[in-house]
Formats: sequence, structure tokens, C-alpha cells
Amino acid sequence: MRLFSCTNHERHRSSWLSALLTTCILSLTLPLCTAIQLDPEDPDSIKAAAGQAAHDMLTFYTGNQTGDIPGNLPDPYYWWECGAMFGSLLDYYYYTGDAQYNDLVTQGMLFQTGPNNDYMTPNQTKTTGNDDQGFWGMSAMSAAEQKFPDPPSDKPQWLALAQAVFNTQALRWDTQFCNGGLRWQVFTFNTGYDYKNTISNGVFFNLGARLAKYTGNQTYADWAIKAWDWTAAVGLMSQEYHFFDGCHTTLNCTDVNKQQWTYNAGVYLLGAANMYNYTNGSDIWRERVNNILNQTSIFYSPTVPNVMLEIACEPYNTCDTDNYSFKAYLARWMAASTKMAPWIYDGVLEKIRASAAAAALQCSGGPSGTFCGMKWTDGAKWDGTRGVGQQMSALEVMQSLLISKVAGPVTNATGGTSKGDPSAGSGGTFDPRLPQDSIQQRDRVGAGFLTTLVIVSGLGSAWWMIA
Repeated sequence: MRLFSCTNHERHRSSWLSALLTTCILSLTLPLCTAIQLDPEDPDSIKAAAGQAAHDMLTFYTGNQTGDIPGNLPDPYYWWECGAMFGSLLDYYYYTGDAQYNDLVTQGMLFQTGPNNDYMTPNQTKTTGNDDQGFWGMSAMSAAEQKFPDPPSDKPQWLALAQAVFNTQALRWDTQFCNGGLRWQVFTFNTGYDYKNTISNGVFFNLGARLAKYTGNQTYADWAIKAWDWTAAVGLMSQEYHFFDGCHTTLNCTDVNKQQWTYNAGVYLLGAANMYNYTNGSDIWRERVNNILNQTSIFYSPTVPNVMLEIACEPYNTCDTDNYSFKAYLARWMAASTKMAPWIYDGVLEKIRASAAAAALQCSGGPSGTFCGMKWTDGAKWDGTRGVGQQMSALEVMQSLLISKVAGPVTNATGGTSKGDPSAGSGGTFDPRLPQDSIQQRDRVGAGFLTTLVIVSGLGSAWWMIA
């Protein structure tokens, strides 16, 4: 199968102008095609657009206000999304050099580490999935890779935090059911404990691959390979490289939910790209990178070329608070993958360029006229939604245009300064049967993906659910 086509500079500019024109035509009911102003070929324009999106995103964050909790978003957001949001702000600094949010990020990420410095914070027990914890771990990993300013020496360090998350999850690898894999929920009393979902295992794979690359430790790579092989063997990844949602331990993982989300493909793409780089150009990992990338074509609009679409919910107006943010992670990880697998750069940027132009147009709502909706295919006709997820998605796809302007991720051997601890998280007191009375009243039930199981029952015949 042919990978994304390569284009030269003039065709790049023509491509995004074409996408811009198309999305403006979709908005003829408006007197002018106006929103966040973005020229995808101009770094200053990109930085200004990203700055506006980041500013508007943080209007939803209250953790820096007196009396509130650093590193926490208000309802209806779950804990994991704040960790993901900090990942976008880490990227914002990485791409733009604008340090105005660095103290806020450091404060929030250190406040939420928990008593064992592994992002198992007691006040989130009732919402802690392996994926939730993993998003915080991936943000810590990004901080180490991007040389984000290190915390004070008496505080947990970025690399050690990522290692702690990985090690706690390795201890949870469950061979009792389905011959391996991580469960979605950490604790037995949470709804979803009997579900092994792709994103939890994908985050574990992603972290393992990146830790192997950063540290040179083969043990991480071995775990990454184990996670990849299990995902394929149990059917959460098809032979055609479609990534599905999850399966139940009660049925020995034979009931694969074939719903597809952008972030599942993205999290495995970046992990595979790191494994390709770690193995010094292994043919098998190169093939896997190509195949994952090719199959992301399902997440692009058939009517507005190269514009990203959350196909499982966006066309049906059924996206929930979590779903609004998923395109952020595909954009983030596609761009980051180009540093580990450089041959994919042209094809990736063709998609990022068109999606960024369309996303900027959709940032036309709210009181300022710059808040972002989700439906990038609607052009400047704001879809009426706004929130952290919509802002994060627009921010990530726009700032990803700068990927060629920044250095690749560092490692221990190439200038990394973050201090690690290979044993971090391995000596904790994990008990999935933690008593119910240890849960604080403020905790919320679930972790946001229960809608997956509801939506799929009503859309069982949808074309994007591969049989």
C-alpha cells in the first residue's frame, strides 16, 4: 500500500490554500470567513495562533486559583485530561519557546504525583484507570525528552515519574484473563475493571518504547514488544492495523468492541516509531509505522481533503467531553513520530497542514470569537461547542506545523538532563481491592469511556467499525 504522497513547497502552499478555500465555501452563511488567523507557512503566524488557542484553553483551568487544586480541572472534566492538557502546554513551550505557562505546568504536574511519586493520587481513586495514570506519565516523559526545565532537586524528576508510572503498570500485567494485557480500571470496585482497553495497553507500549529510546535499557523494549504482541494476538489490532476499543475479561476478550478512535492509532504510531529508531532502523518496525499511518486514513474527511475527523462520534453528534480531545493526541503523536521516523514527514505534514488551516477557521466561537469547536470540516461556521478538548485539539494540530523547526527528543546519551530512577514505582503498595472507605467524597464515578459501550450498541452497523 502506498504511503502518503510527497509534495514540494509550492504544492504544500497550494494544498492548504485549497483546504482553506473549501472550508470557507462551507461557511457561505457567514458574512466573512474569519477566525484565528493562521498562515501554515509562516512560523510567526503559527506561534500567534497557538498562543491564542493556549490562552483560551486555560480559561477553563481553575487549578491556579486560590483555594482550588493544582493539576485538576473542574467538572465535567476527569483527572486524566488535565495531565493531557499539560502535555499540550509542554508542547507549546517546545514549539514556540513561550515560557509563560511553565510554572503553572510544573506546579500542577508535581502536585498530582501522589505519595509514592507515581501519579497514583489518593483523591482520584475512583477515576484511576491505567490510561488515566498513563497520560500523566506520558506528559512527564515528554518533559524529559523536550528538556523542559527540571523541577527543584528535592522534588520528583520527570524521567523518574515516567519510570514510576511504567513500573506500577508492569506490576499490573494480568495473565489470569486473556493471556496478558492491562485492565482499563486499576481498582476492582470501579466499573470497567473487567475491561481491557486498547488505550491503556497502548499507553504502556508507548511509554515502554520511549523509555527504551531515552535510557537505552532493553527491558523497556522487551515490555513494549510484549504489549504490541498481546494487542495483536487478542484482536485489539487487526491484521490491517485498525485499532479497536477493548474487550471484556469475563468473555476472555472474545468480544472485541470494534469502535475506532484517533488516539488509539496515534499512541501506537509514536511507540512504533520509537521502536524503529531504538532498533536502528528495523524493517519490521518500519513496516509497522507505515501500516499504522496508512490506516489513519479512516480519520480524515472524505469531503474536505486531509482534514481530521473523529469518525466514531463526530458525524453523529455523539462526542462526549473526553472525545472532544482525542484529535489532539493523534496530531501530537503524528508530528512527534516524524522525528523518530523521518521518511513519513511529508505525508504527515500534508495532513497536519490542511487540518490546522481548517481547525483555525473553526476557532470562531465564544465571547472572543476565537474559541474552537470540534468540527473542523465545518470551516468558520462554529459548531457551538467549546471546552478544553476542543482547544487542545486545535492547539496541537496548529503547533505541530512547527515540528521541522525544533530539535528531536533528547536521550540520556544526547543531552538529556532529567534524572531517572529505574526502581521508581516498583516498591509501592498496590492493591486492586483497596477498601471503598478510602475513596474521598469528591471523587467522580467512571473515567469517561463508558459512553463507548453505549454508542457502539446503537451504531453497530456503522461503516467504520471493521468486521
